Order: sequence, then C-alpha cells, then structure tokens
Amino acid sequence: MTTRRIAFLDVDGTILLHGSIVAESTIDAVRTARQAGHLVFLATGRSAADIHPTVRGIGFDGAITNGGAYAVVGETTVVADPMPRVAVDELTALFDSHRMHYVLQADAGLFAPEPVRVRLAEVTRRVRAMNPQAAAAADDDTADRIRDIALADRDAIAKAVFLSEAHDSVERLRRDLGDRYHVIPGGIPMPGSNGEIGMPGVTKGAAIRSVLDHVGMHTDAAIGVGDSWNDVEMFEVCGTGVAMGNAPDALKALADDVTTSVSADGVANAFRRHGLI
Repeated sequence: MTTRRIAFLDVDGTILLHGSIVAESTIDAVRTARQAGHLVFLATGRSAADIHPTVRGIGFDGAITNGGAYAVVGETTVVADPMPRVAVDELTALFDSHRMHYVLQADAGLFAPEPVRVRLAEVTRRVRAMNPQAAAAADDDTADRIRDIALADRDAIAKAVFLSEAHDSVERLRRDLGDRYHVIPGGIPMPGSNGEIGMPGVTKGAAIRSVLDHVGMHTDAAIGVGDSWNDVEMFEVCGTGVAMGNAPDALKALADDVTTSVSADGVANAFRRHGLI
C-alpha cells in the first residue's frame, strides 16, 4: 500500500516558467497524485488574488499564500496572520528614507505608489521583449493589477516587497531592522536588488505546520518543492525538501534532494522520485 503524502509546491520558478506557462507534465503530476489519494497544496509568496487562473485551474487541496501569512485547506482558513499596522507604517517610512520602491501585499491584492507601478510595468515589458516566445504564451499581468497605495487597507497587509537600485539593500535592511522582521532576497528580474519583508515566524514552514495539524498528517509525509529563498523554512519543516534545478546553488545545498528545472519537468520528476505518482 502506498504511503499517503502531502506535497507543497512553490509557484514562480516551480510551477510557472513564464507568466502563465505551465508544463503539461506538472498538470498531469498534480492531478495524478491527487487521484491516488495524496494531497497537493500551493505554497507561494504570492497573494491569493495574484495566483494566475492557469495555476488555480490545475486543482489543489488548498494553498499557503503570502509566504505563509495565510493558508486555506479547501475553503477553510487555517492561517490568517497579517502584519500589525504599526509595522506597515514603520516599513513604508524606512523605504521612503532609503528611497526604495516598494509594494504592499494583502491577500486581496497588491498596492504601490505610482512610480513603482510604472517601473514594474517597464520591467515586465523588457522581460517579455527579451523572450518573445515566452511573451507570446504569457499573460501574467501582475504589474497591471497593482493598485494605488492610497487604496490599501493597512490593517490587512501580509508582507512588503522592496526594490532598490543598490545591490546591498537586503543586507542594509537586515541591519536596520534586526530580528524584528524577516527579510529575505527576492527574485524579480531587474537591476539592483529586491526582496520581501514579513514578521518573524511568519513563513511557509510555520503555515505548513498549521496545515498538517489541520489534516492530521505528520511532517514525515510532507514534501516541499521550491526554488526561492522563501522556501527555506518549507524545506526545514517538510520531511523531504526538494529544490528545483533552476534554484540557486546555495539553496540547493539546504534541500534534501534536487530535481530538474521548471522547464525540464521538475515537479513531475520530483513526484515520481518520491512516490506520489
């Protein structure tokens, strides 16, 4: 009898290759695993509102979003942990003092000052121009969906994303904020550096523990697959942490296993290797 497993999949760089491109092997792997009785969850830094319909259409048993600030099992919310308003105000003041662009992320959407919205739209156009084939298949319009910062409910912000032309912004913010916040590098393809900031202890790993408690499964049954620095705690909690082939080498070193890249059936190969399909 096959041991029942529960899988947690990152989205960008794990399920999504470009915009809305998802490998057929990934779709088949997720659906086959669920048909066999395994559970499969999304575990993404994106907000629920920013998960592309192509991804949602695959079919999942639930989702961890906003890097762990929210989690649902089916239609049941098991984690809802937005940032305190005072933290949001402190971070935006700090970004302004450092002249850093930023996006405030709520589960219901994304919010940013107008210059940031313009800048991200330019980045999206440039990335698509560099890869016309991907652009023809992609319709990820995240930049177009970012709303004006004045519309943000500061009591419902899950995390902040920052963008800077300086290459040391992650290190600088870590020095400024100390252990009062969780600061990690990001993967937005633009000059300089970028990353995301949440509250300490609010991670994919912590949310996975809540999901496992809710469904009555042990960490040994869990497999986490990802390619980014917000996947570190997922690797630590899951019995099996799998880095994508396109992940940074330093992140691969923290995983239990490394699969092929997102463009080479990485999810399907990980599921096959670890007994989900």
